[in-house]
Amino acid sequence: MLCALPLQGQSSTGELRLRVTDPDGLAIKASAQIASDANQFHRVYVTDEAGALTAHSLPFGRYRLRVEHEGFSAYDGLIEIRSALPTEYRIKLSIATLSTAVNVAAESTLLDPDKTTSLNRIEALTITDRAASLPGRSLVDLVNSQPGWLYEGSAVLHPRGSEYQTQFVVDGVPLTDNRSPSFGPEIEADDVDSITIYTAGIPAEYGRKMGGVVEVNTLRDAQPGWHGELVVSGGSFDTAGGMMRAQFGWGKNVIGASASGNMTGHYLNPVVPENYTNRGTTGDFSLDYEREITARDRLSLSLQHELARFEIPNEQIQEADGQLQTAGNFETMGIVSYQHIFSSDVLANLRGMVRNHSHNLSSNSQSWPIEAFQDNSFKEGYFNGAVSIHRGRHEWKAGIESDAMFLSENFSYIITANPSDPYYPFAPGTPQSLPPFHLNRPDLEQAGFIEDLIRLGKWTLNAGLRWDHYQLLGNQNAVSPRLSMARYFPSANLIVHASYDRVFQTPSFENILLSSSPQVESFNSSVLRLPVEPSHGNYFEFGATKSFFDQLRVDANYFRRYADNFADDDQLLSTAISFPIAFRKALIYGAETKIEVPKWGRFSGFLSYSYNVGNASFPVTGGLFLGEEVVNAKTQLNGHFPDSQDQRHTSRARIRYNLTSRLWFASGAEYGSGLPFDFNGTSQQALAEYGPAVVGKVDLNNGRIKPALTVGASFGAEIYKKEQRSLRLQGDVENISNRLDVIDFGGLFSGNAIGPARSYWLRMAATF
Repeated sequence: MLCALPLQGQSSTGELRLRVTDPDGLAIKASAQIASDANQFHRVYVTDEAGALTAHSLPFGRYRLRVEHEGFSAYDGLIEIRSALPTEYRIKLSIATLSTAVNVAAESTLLDPDKTTSLNRIEALTITDRAASLPGRSLVDLVNSQPGWLYEGSAVLHPRGSEYQTQFVVDGVPLTDNRSPSFGPEIEADDVDSITIYTAGIPAEYGRKMGGVVEVNTLRDAQPGWHGELVVSGGSFDTAGGMMRAQFGWGKNVIGASASGNMTGHYLNPVVPENYTNRGTTGDFSLDYEREITARDRLSLSLQHELARFEIPNEQIQEADGQLQTAGNFETMGIVSYQHIFSSDVLANLRGMVRNHSHNLSSNSQSWPIEAFQDNSFKEGYFNGAVSIHRGRHEWKAGIESDAMFLSENFSYIITANPSDPYYPFAPGTPQSLPPFHLNRPDLEQAGFIEDLIRLGKWTLNAGLRWDHYQLLGNQNAVSPRLSMARYFPSANLIVHASYDRVFQTPSFENILLSSSPQVESFNSSVLRLPVEPSHGNYFEFGATKSFFDQLRVDANYFRRYADNFADDDQLLSTAISFPIAFRKALIYGAETKIEVPKWGRFSGFLSYSYNVGNASFPVTGGLFLGEEVVNAKTQLNGHFPDSQDQRHTSRARIRYNLTSRLWFASGAEYGSGLPFDFNGTSQQALAEYGPAVVGKVDLNNGRIKPALTVGASFGAEIYKKEQRSLRLQGDVENISNRLDVIDFGGLFSGNAIGPARSYWLRMAATF
């Protein structure tokens, strides 16, 4: 039984094992360039003394392969990675003076004919040359740059209108907790090798949080000897940081380590433009080891520790009263993975993860309207793995996973506001204080899946079935079919695709024990507690991808999402503590398009547009309600309202121009038509708390934030380059026009967020 537990699938990536020889079969140490415009993958490798190299984590697709060595004719050809099984490829280079050298004219790699869904990939070059980010959000900023994704609050990601339904899959291990700066330590983008993002056609191996899936690959291809990177950066808001990563390869072993630290005076999005009390520091350390035990066996180990300490931003009244609230996130995680190749057609991956995560919040005695104290944590043990089988036109995957999470919650408060205060936010009868109490409960989840990727000429079909079991406050099982298909029209350079995902989404576990405990009945004489059940839904997408002139690619998609027990969140007693709630159902629909130019002469870049409409329907079906909220929850049985991510129009663009081979300039812009909000106070109260500048950016009558446009620019220079050593410099200017950017508006502690003012950044990176 224990041996059977860790069987769950890896993502759709494969491995290339290349060997290069001369005409006599002797090994050559050559340069090999592997590139795919469809996957945004461009890498240069060097074979070892035996003429061999292994390229890991290659997304399925077509690749242009160019192999060069001085004195030999270059090889230029097309290869395909279509299986999780390693692809063996041998190249025999011919002497340059011989006219019999065979050069294959490689086809374009801008389209992947087997792509059945609208996934987006972000590869190493884009990560390296990304626009500047504040500490705590370098990775989430990259995800947010893709169509269909929106920020709300302090860098909380929302894919296609979903609330807290994003999961990050780090090296094959899913993390389903909130990974925004205010809830979890960041995964530093400089530690990331590639990112794959799903919002539809999600493989059956993924479940539980299904608004969007972000696959993060931190593993880098092994190279002999020492190599690594050093990055230092700084800029506005007293921001400074550094990261160092080093790796050493010898024989069949690779060991690597990285460390980073950052500080800033703008960690979270403030609630007023003055950016009161917003300092933060972050840090992380990781250690990795990989051994190629045999040609069929590979073992990987990693250990990571991350932390973030920060202040909670004040609004006007709180700053005048001298409030200081501080919070922190701390996480230690270890991952072990093992891969075994049984034959040329069968491969298995086993993975295990343990981690300890904690989050705390404290307040000083001048806090208004409440002193809140929290100390939450969880311990998690996770196992997954999969068996992949290649049979003719079929790529099978099957496996199971098991996740055991032990939740612990501690909470207490003291109300400091005077009941005679005109802005007193609590219902009559609310106790002035709550002594500390402690709640514990296990969250146990298991799942199994099977899926098949079938290639039938110009057709590609991906069919899967997933089973989930969830046991926390309730006990539920669900079966979820997944289906996506595509048809390739080579004469038109066109791919048409469609997908259906049946989803089973577990609720956020942030403070779920607190909000469902009978002890909360002491908060108020009128209390309503409804269990928060998992959400069931049906996701549909229809789309097309077309290339023009082998230089430009256009993606267009239309989607509809239906969900019951639609997840949302609420705040507890005007504190910064949130908990899950749910509404009867929701309908979210929209369209997305993206025009992308990987490289056209000296130009590259993209332009995207998203149209999103989201409506949730009463009544409420889960959550905690106090005072007047109880009456509303019991009487509001019909009607619908815009969900909090219902921004109808979002557009993003970034254009890069290479002035020379070592100097480039880029400019980007983002437009949003404005999110909805629900402010229950008066205009006088809004002015007192947030000031006229913020209130002038919102429409209190219609409950919408006014449209906003922000523009940024970047430049980069490669100062030095020789073999594996380089020195790069990059500068960024964000919000050039210095517009006041109100991201979210919702009343005290419930999501008000002001984007950064004009800011300047400088980053220097050295590789060795």
